[in-house]
Amino acid sequence: MHLDEFDKFDHANKSLAEAERERQHQEDMQRLRGLRLIDDDFMNACFDGYNEGAELLLRIILNKPDIRVKSVKTQRRMKNLLGRDIQLDIDADDASGKEYNVEIQRSDKGAERKRARYHSSILDAHLLQPGEEFGELPETFVIFITENDVIGKGKPLYRIERKIEETNEAFDDGEHILYVNGADKDASTALGKLMHDFFCTDPDDMLYKELADKVRYFKEDEKGVAAMCKVMEDMRRESRWEQIVASVRRWLSMGLSHEQIAQGEGISIEQVREIAGMKRA
Repeated sequence: MHLDEFDKFDHANKSLAEAERERQHQEDMQRLRGLRLIDDDFMNACFDGYNEGAELLLRIILNKPDIRVKSVKTQRRMKNLLGRDIQLDIDADDASGKEYNVEIQRSDKGAERKRARYHSSILDAHLLQPGEEFGELPETFVIFITENDVIGKGKPLYRIERKIEETNEAFDDGEHILYVNGADKDASTALGKLMHDFFCTDPDDMLYKELADKVRYFKEDEKGVAAMCKVMEDMRRESRWEQIVASVRRWLSMGLSHEQIAQGEGISIEQVREIAGMKRA
């Protein structure tokens, strides 16, 4: 191939790559316009480190206007050395030491009752340090915000508390589980307005300024849009990696060698070994 022919070939490849990047960017922008707070990844971006937003959320759901959030983090992974790990959508604590885990669930299956129980138990296991008394366990709140009425009784909010059956008194062990029915958007209540905002794609339609400003930042501000585009790019990479992991596990179960799998999947032998040693979720 002559030099001028190579230059034309190289230029054509670069043009195709630029066109593909622009196409992907336009797809990302279209997707970003449609994202809402009820969408997991967008909610994570909006609430991460945002104490004022978490305060608004918890004050409305718990009807406690004096809550002061000390810290809030999204997508915090909690390890369980003997069993399944969990990843918290929102993990927050307040000035009085109470601990809050808020989960966003569009799928009914993801909000099953035993999952709430499991989240509460892992939360407890991480909150009590060696040598501490059981009485030092802080009060905990596991809150599921669901797209549908997963409890199915037509209520905007369900509070689950333990009680002593024989006396009908509260057991009062400091554990609280709540389900917020996202299908109830009654604009006459603070909770209904909150759920309305969770399903808005346009910040101008939102009722709470604290949430609208954050949504507007990630949808309209240059830095916020760039941050969300990076999140979506990371999601694509993660999805591709999950596909590779599933494929490698299939090949391993069929008895193929690490070398054969690496060649077939286009990954390194070290990556195959890493997948082979991974604990299943």
